[in-house]
Amino acid sequence: MLSLIFSVMMLIVFGKLLGLAIRASWTVLKVVFTLVFLPLILIGMCIAGMFYIAIPVLIVIGIISLIASSTT
Repeated sequence: MLSLIFSVMMLIVFGKLLGLAIRASWTVLKVVFTLVFLPLILIGMCIAGMFYIAIPVLIVIGIISLIASSTT
């Protein structure tokens, strides 16, 4: 009986730690995409001659970031 209680409590603790790890890694992934991949994609689009697509994408992302920063 004691081992059953120990097993249940261990699953609860490690389940919470797993949830925390997933949330932390998701946050890190969002930061990496925002700071690394988005500028590289926009620079690549400009080099490839797709200014007419890159500029509206940049404007939309700027508006979304302004709205997101004002709500938090």
